[in-house]
Amino acid sequence: MTLSALPPIGTPGQPWGPAEIAQWRARQVRRRSYADEVLSAIERLRPRFDVRPYGEVIYGPERYPLFALCNGDWRSDLPGVLVTGGVHGYETSGVHGALRFLDRHAQAYAGRVNLLVAPCVSPWAYERIHRWNHDAIDPNRSFREPSPAQEAAALMRLVAPLRGQFAAHIDLHETTDTDETTFRPALAARDGKPFEPGSIPDGFYLVDDTESPQPAFQQAIIAAVEQITHIAPADAQGQIIGTPAVARGVVRYPLRALGLCASVTGARYTTTTEVYPDSPRATPEQCNAAQAAAVCAVVDFVLAQP
Repeated sequence: MTLSALPPIGTPGQPWGPAEIAQWRARQVRRRSYADEVLSAIERLRPRFDVRPYGEVIYGPERYPLFALCNGDWRSDLPGVLVTGGVHGYETSGVHGALRFLDRHAQAYAGRVNLLVAPCVSPWAYERIHRWNHDAIDPNRSFREPSPAQEAAALMRLVAPLRGQFAAHIDLHETTDTDETTFRPALAARDGKPFEPGSIPDGFYLVDDTESPQPAFQQAIIAAVEQITHIAPADAQGQIIGTPAVARGVVRYPLRALGLCASVTGARYTTTTEVYPDSPRATPEQCNAAQAAAVCAVVDFVLAQP
């Protein structure tokens, strides 16, 4: 029996308890290697960057070391930019877009900006191509104190000593067809709520902060990315993924209230990218390149500020 043919977990209308979470966890299959695909890439970058361990994700016998990379010593006279990928482990271009930025673009900014890049925040989920962590918790709703997710807690500890020194934070994500077919139905089942079908936008878009909107910043990223891949249009209701579009390719969420990763630094300029890898108009190469271009646009915007 395939995983897709397995019976639903739990009782409709009732949130999952420990037994249902254990049943869900037993269905998760390791499908790729964090060591082979991420840690090996970090090792190749080590001669050019300061590689900083910032903890481990530990689930039973499984241990995943966490690393962030810096472009030299942190200087108090330079603006800081945080780049995060893989908060949702299944969103592949977030991880490999961050690594691509480091490999191909980051050194051009040496001596002008403090870069801190955490390319794979959720390694257990990366290996299982899943949105949640081992405990069926969404790390990207867990950036609050105390955090219920090891992954979020580790990143917050990394960032805490540097709060107030970041000008910008870009968090690299994807919106995929499996959001609608797999992850949203699972979320509804986990929380004991009815599943309400939605739609997946075809193209790239950004999430700005409702509490501190930065429209010029968001549009600078859109302008850079549309040279590589197409921008998601709003639907007939003027929405993208069920949220009003405030500009071309931009929606807004209350980042801090939702516990989203992009709120972790308190930076003025924050954004969450959403690449659409399932589009017939986009390739994996374009998705990775779009993420890297978005990071470059963020750094360029920060450096252009007086």
